Amino acid sequence: MSQTDTTSDSDVEDSTAPLIEHLAELRKRLINAVMAFIVGMIIVFTVGGHVLDFLLVPIENTMRSLGNANPVMQYTAPQEYFFTLIRISMVGGLLVSFPVIAYQLWRFVAPGLYRNEKNAFLPFLIASPALFLAGASFAHFIVVPLAMAFFLGFADLPSFLGALVANSGDAAAASRDTGIDIVFNGKVNESLDITLKMIVAFGLCFQLPVLLTLMGKAGLATAHGLRSTRKYAVVGILVVAALVTPPDVTTQLILFVVVYGLYEISIFLVARVEKKRNDSLREQGLLDEDEDDIFAEFDEDDEDDK
Repeated sequence: MSQTDTTSDSDVEDSTAPLIEHLAELRKRLINAVMAFIVGMIIVFTVGGHVLDFLLVPIENTMRSLGNANPVMQYTAPQEYFFTLIRISMVGGLLVSFPVIAYQLWRFVAPGLYRNEKNAFLPFLIASPALFLAGASFAHFIVVPLAMAFFLGFADLPSFLGALVANSGDAAAASRDTGIDIVFNGKVNESLDITLKMIVAFGLCFQLPVLLTLMGKAGLATAHGLRSTRKYAVVGILVVAALVTPPDVTTQLILFVVVYGLYEISIFLVARVEKKRNDSLREQGLLDEDEDDIFAEFDEDDEDDK
């Protein structure tokens, strides 16, 4: 065997060994993350009934405010309630186990990062679940009650007004010889769908500052570019608000104001990231003053557009 063949075989073995080590490390981290998720599911499932009661509080309060003194939810299949608790445990288990999952992700990627990259990446790892929790809380305590009030109030208002007219203002004594009363008999899984969809949608929308700031750090987004696309961002946010919220102008307006505010905050954060990066490049002599003047002109143009 020639010397060249021996050298090439040695290079292949040296490159294969680190790859196998990385795959083994990835396997270990994935197993730990999955085990944490399963444990989180079991924990949430044991208190699934209480979690379900908490998630149904907005619709309960709405039903009580519309005159139902004893709100009742039903399920129509023997397995429906069980699988409802399974769904809750899956979503809740992911939230409970996220710190462990994030830690496993950090342990996998941290050895390949420089010190400054670790310092830059870690805040986003902490900010992401915090913002998701903020969005989920905003949805549960503000948006879902508005949605329930709109849907149930829309159905109950005509019959309520009809009762007032028929009985000279005494709604409690309302009775009719003809016609059919349309009442709300809520199913547990269908009512829960609305709450969970809102929570997930708002939680993801609140990730906008994290996403855009990470793109800014990677050079994929600039403050100038985000400012110049404001009009398109407004249209996109309005479309998202129409898709993920009920046909209620108040709810859609709230989502638009919140997400657009997050967009403006993202522009500010990306601008700070760019300033720090430019200052660092300038100290290393890698950024000319002429290039810095170009960025300044972009900012001035943006201010003029305002």
